[in-house]
Amino acid sequence: MECATERSKIQLIYDACNAVFSQKELPTYKQIQWLKNLLDITEAIDVGIDEFGSCESPTPSPKSDKRLIDGQSVSEITYIHIHECDNFSMGVFCFPAGGTFPLHDHPGMTVISKLLYGSVYIKSYDWVKVTNSGGRTSGLAATVVDGIFKAPCEPSVLYPRSGGNIHSFTALTPCAILDVLSPPYSEELERRSTYFSDLPIPSLHGYAMLEEKDLPNDLVVIGEPYLGPPIVSQYDFLSGWTGM
Repeated sequence: MECATERSKIQLIYDACNAVFSQKELPTYKQIQWLKNLLDITEAIDVGIDEFGSCESPTPSPKSDKRLIDGQSVSEITYIHIHECDNFSMGVFCFPAGGTFPLHDHPGMTVISKLLYGSVYIKSYDWVKVTNSGGRTSGLAATVVDGIFKAPCEPSVLYPRSGGNIHSFTALTPCAILDVLSPPYSEELERRSTYFSDLPIPSLHGYAMLEEKDLPNDLVVIGEPYLGPPIVSQYDFLSGWTGM
């Protein structure tokens, strides 16, 4: 059996997610911290991305015989799909400078995110009071995050009802965000993202009215293949951690 020290960082994250999100019980704080720590030590090259551009980083990757995705030359918001199963999904969003992903939610999901490189402006909310009228969601929300983040920084955790489950991104420089979502989005299970507009309330600092809106016509996300280390989907993850 391959020993734990030989596993790639993305394999370690997969194994941990498989252990935590495949159980019937909700993840514990300790388990979420375990996942968060694994994302924290992950770098762009560990998921097949050259954050500096081909002139400053070796290509092909020393960890793969494939070329890396050049993070500095991404011209549109790009999603790199790493893995998805019934219990969780893993992927990376690459942004060009100025790229914006509008305000959206993660229904019933726990989301762990790591800014791999670059800087990004993030705004996020949690519901205070929410209503649904005519099939459209709206209500009062409290601001959780409203600021600029620059790598390296601590991974963030969003919970189904807290932590800033409704958020938006605007890339200030080319950047990339590694996301782990549990459970994943699913059209069949009506677990789809909803988009919102926000109207700050001047007399109530830190609060805004959110109103559901249609998928923005100008939102374009293209796909690129995952070029990082392969993931072995069947693995004895218990050999690598006994703290559950």
